Amino acid sequence: MRWQGFAPASTKVVVILPLLAGLLAGCGGAAKNDTFDLSVSSAPVTKAPSLRSRQLLIAEPTALKALDSENIVVRLSGSEVQYLANSQWSDRLPRMVQSKLVESFEDTGRLGGVGRPGQGLAIDYQVVTDIRAFEVDTANNIANIEISVKLLNDKNGTVKAQEVFRSSARVSGSGNANIVKALDSAFAAASREIVSWTLKSL
Repeated sequence: MRWQGFAPASTKVVVILPLLAGLLAGCGGAAKNDTFDLSVSSAPVTKAPSLRSRQLLIAEPTALKALDSENIVVRLSGSEVQYLANSQWSDRLPRMVQSKLVESFEDTGRLGGVGRPGQGLAIDYQVVTDIRAFEVDTANNIANIEISVKLLNDKNGTVKAQEVFRSSARVSGSGNANIVKALDSAFAAASREIVSWTLKSL
């Protein structure tokens, strides 16, 4: 697969490579980016006891600046991170991950309530997450997701459980849509595991 048209993550790199200048994300107001969303992937329904007495808050994930934007990250090497040109997420990545996790937890029908900060719910537990990786490794054509999760008791501030979830999916075919499809597939697998693990840990 040929990887072309990536925009540098650093805003200072607005130089040379004239053949790629028209493909760099964010260069020129006339450029129109393809916009992508993430899918909601519900965890499998189990016969575990109902948790209707529990209410869960899903905090917005933390992330380094390279991931805390609408840009889609690709990694060209161990230290070189760039953005996928002519493409973007439909919102900042942490907000998207938060929204999809809320939907995934709601879809289980197991909890008394699921919400975001500021919605006024009487919270029992918080799901606190940190996005460590959400990128495509161009050397291996693999989408990699890594999210750290803490289940926090909202009553006393103690961590009931914590885990790091990793998921990968191979990029099949060329083009930005296939790159994003692999990221979406990896996130779907990770979110299913996060929801299932959280429900078991409550």
